[in-house]
Amino acid sequence: MQTVLITGGGIGIGRASALAFGKAGYRVIVTDVLDEGRAVADGIAAAGGEAEFHRLDVTSTSAADALVADIAARHGRIDCILANAGIAHRVPIDEMTDETWDHTFDVDLKGMLRIIRPAVPVMRRAGKGAIVCLSSIMGVAYGWDEHVHYSSAKAGVVGLVRGLAVELARSGIRVNGIAPGYIRTAQLLSEQHSLGAAGAEAAGAFIPMGRIGEADEIADVALFLASHAARYMTGQVVTVDGGLLVGRY
Repeated sequence: MQTVLITGGGIGIGRASALAFGKAGYRVIVTDVLDEGRAVADGIAAAGGEAEFHRLDVTSTSAADALVADIAARHGRIDCILANAGIAHRVPIDEMTDETWDHTFDVDLKGMLRIIRPAVPVMRRAGKGAIVCLSSIMGVAYGWDEHVHYSSAKAGVVGLVRGLAVELARSGIRVNGIAPGYIRTAQLLSEQHSLGAAGAEAAGAFIPMGRIGEADEIADVALFLASHAARYMTGQVVTVDGGLLVGRY
């Protein structure tokens, strides 16, 4: 049974991805700082799949190293990493502190490194593996006012994907990313830090497909990138936005 490790798997895109991988027959390792991840793992198991929940703060190198070592020891394999955990807080630039900037990078970018780094030797031994990292349209094309730290970190994810793809290709490990557009998640619906419910619905008017996306529509792309169907893809960041970027003119 193939094993996928998902960070930020308790809610939103992470949750939808965990459910999609579980339905596809993967053993799903759901991790999150939120206890909602336990219910996600329980739901997969109740549906006949195999899943387990581990509380993980991706800002802890020791915790990430220990978790990967534990999974490798018990299951003997890690076939896919879905690096999804992230935060986005509205902070005007004149209020931006070093601590706020560093914390966002610590979670959104370095948090990916912490979970990927110890998993690479496991994948190398197997001669194969897939890594999928979540960026954003705010990291590949758009600027986002009062979220410059988030946009910068998500742009960094693109560099991470490209650099790792080249470095790991001869080891049989593929590295790709996804840049979601406006997706119906708790983050997007936050009045304090993002569009809010009304703004999210209004966004559909200028998206060519006429609506914002759903979390499972990102999950399906993650599942594809992890699969044999994407066997000749590496170093790519796929934009999934209902035509938003190409339709803005």
